[in-house]
Order: sequence, then structure tokens, then C-alpha cells
Amino acid sequence: MSSLCPFAKLASAGATCPVKSSSDNKTTINHTDDDDDNEKTGNANTDPRVVPPKCPFGYDSNTFKLGPLSCMVCHALLHQSSKCTPCSHKFCKACILRFKDCPLCGADIQGIEPDDELQGLVDRFIDGHARIKRSHAAGDGEAASDNKTKVIYEDVSMERGAFLVQQAMRAFRAKNIESAKSRLSMCAQDIREELKSKQDNQELCSQLGAVLGMLGDCWYDNFLLGTGGYM
Repeated sequence: MSSLCPFAKLASAGATCPVKSSSDNKTTINHTDDDDDNEKTGNANTDPRVVPPKCPFGYDSNTFKLGPLSCMVCHALLHQSSKCTPCSHKFCKACILRFKDCPLCGADIQGIEPDDELQGLVDRFIDGHARIKRSHAAGDGEAASDNKTKVIYEDVSMERGAFLVQQAMRAFRAKNIESAKSRLSMCAQDIREELKSKQDNQELCSQLGAVLGMLGDCWYDNFLLGTGGYM
């Protein structure tokens, strides 16, 4: 699989995360360096109506930070989240099935249970990066007696596509083929939806071809894994 992201041309230096980071977030991810960079470049947004740009999991930075939604084996977002018993550490199902001992604590794995609640959180996290939510004050012609604001969703499917490809490549390198196929399939579906309104867009057609090519690599590698083709 090529390491070149088909969405690289569309990446913007000021790309921001649309998911609001709550003030009571207890994750231990460090954003100090990113905050300092924003202060130096004057990119801080002071408009209280705009969702804060910082993502608690580093989506808005050049390198995706490992967090509670990441698998510590493949370093991608969890796919088919599974919990080891008795230690309760969580990994992608395809990743943890290769181990007899927990990769994090070394405890014997007595069983593996699906964690649907955590997987639902991962899925919502991915969906949250599909759109940027911005609030705008109501116009003069609109009733504003109750001080309500008008919410507008701005499509940022290209940034989502780059994010999904990044996650797929991480999973692919770790031989988590099912995770890679899932992320690339989501990406391809996004592009197809975009093409319905922009049928003659050459850039979108090129991106779709690249993503489908990566999917083909996944199917081929899956075949090799199933037949013992890997040395």
C-alpha cells in the first residue's frame, strides 16, 4: 500500500477539529506544544460562538496522538473493540487474538469480550470529524427575541478522508487488515456521496481510485494471511 495520502493536497495548515473538547476531559494527552504554537502564530480563536478548535485526541495536529480510543498494538483507532479478561485492557479484536498474554501488563488472557460501548464511542468520534459545527448569530430578518443562534454545518469530508486513510495505513502496517478495510470503505463511501453532486470532479475521481487501490491491497494481503503467504 502506498504511504502517500490521496488527500495530501487538500490538507490545510490551519485545519481544526470540529469536536468540542470538554473542560472536564480527564485524558492525559498533552497539548502544551500545540497551544504554544498557536499563541506564537496568533491563531487562537476568541469568538465564543465557534466550537473550540482543539481535539482531545490530536486530530488537528500533524501527528495523531495515542489516547483511550486507540489500540496499543496497531496504534490506530479501535476496531471491533475487545476487552481482555481478567485485566480489562482493550484492543482491536484482530490485534489481541494474536496474543496469549496481555501486551500491556503481561497477564494471561483467559478470555476476550466485545466492548460495544467503547466501540460506539469510537464510531461517534469518527462521525464527529465529518462536519464542523459553527454557530452564527441570527440575521436581522430572523426572530432573535430568545437569543437563539443558527447552527450551520460545514462539510469537511476531505479532512475526514485524510484522517480515515491515516488510520487505515496504521492498521495495515500492523497487519490489522479488517480495520484498514473498514476505514477505507468508509472513505470510499464518503467520496462516492460527494461525487453525486460533483460528478465531473477529476480530483475526487482520482482520490476514489487511490482509495479503491488501497482497498485492493488490503484484500490481497488478507488473502495472503489466510493462505499463509506471508513469510
